[in-house]
Amino acid sequence: MAISKFWRAHSHVLALVVCASVFAGATFRLPAEAHNQDQGVIRVGVNLVLVDATVKTKAGQIMADLKRENFEVREDGVEQKLEVFSRDELPLEVALVLDLSDSIGPFLGPLRDAATTALAALKPDDEVALFTFSTEAQLRVPFTKDKREIANQINAFHAGGATNINDGIFIASENLLKTPPKGRRVIILISDDVGTDAGGQGTRDIVTEAIAADAVLYNLKIPGYNPPQTLFAASMIPGLVNIRKVIDQTGGELFDVQDVAHLDPVFRALIQRIKTRYTLGYYTNASAALGKPHKLDVRLASSFGKKGRDYVVLSKNGFYVH
Repeated sequence: MAISKFWRAHSHVLALVVCASVFAGATFRLPAEAHNQDQGVIRVGVNLVLVDATVKTKAGQIMADLKRENFEVREDGVEQKLEVFSRDELPLEVALVLDLSDSIGPFLGPLRDAATTALAALKPDDEVALFTFSTEAQLRVPFTKDKREIANQINAFHAGGATNINDGIFIASENLLKTPPKGRRVIILISDDVGTDAGGQGTRDIVTEAIAADAVLYNLKIPGYNPPQTLFAASMIPGLVNIRKVIDQTGGELFDVQDVAHLDPVFRALIQRIKTRYTLGYYTNASAALGKPHKLDVRLASSFGKKGRDYVVLSKNGFYVH
């Protein structure tokens, strides 16, 4: 269902803003290093905003040794006091969204093998769910810690049908939005990115749903078999999701597999990237009208230069609160 319907049906905090008493529930607690340094524990009854970020140099190299004091986070233009800081400490919820259209058929075997090794790099407490799409999108395997089950399922599928990327991303976001978060959330779109069906949701709704679900979109773009007539027809279809826009606004990245022989190392590099993003957190007093987004801006201290000129920060640009 669309996010507006979800808001009407639920009366709890959405997206990046989560009630600390829920987020740090019976089975999930922030590691000691990420706790409030003044009190030693997460405060209950206030809203905790968590923001994942990747920082790169101008040349595209990952800046891997940053500390809490190197970061600045602004909410609606106002700098916030960071009270949570971690890297590869909080568990992951990874939603794999797999293209099963005609053009992907020859690549399912190699993809299964690559998924086996790539997903094995996740931690035991990290969870993975599997969604697929062709003409329609659906959940195939709910979130599980059994990563091998996910990889084995990939090889059992048969490709065929249109390429409905819109609904593939949307139902993964919708599924995440319906459940309380257990950790950092990532959607990995595995597709040749040649959409042939615009589905039921446009780019704006997909971005809104993903941000409200606190999900970052990564794109593992794999080669597909698309003859020229297919590419031309796809270019004429209105309403196809702008994948690049969803990636940019949620703070993700594109990993382009130019050759199927490189699928395994690229997939493993993607998993390594999502594992090692910085997680920043602060407590907010935001209480805007229902549905109004708050703007987020993550940057480094002034000594690092100017954002966008001297370095790049990949992070979502807003959140919603109810």
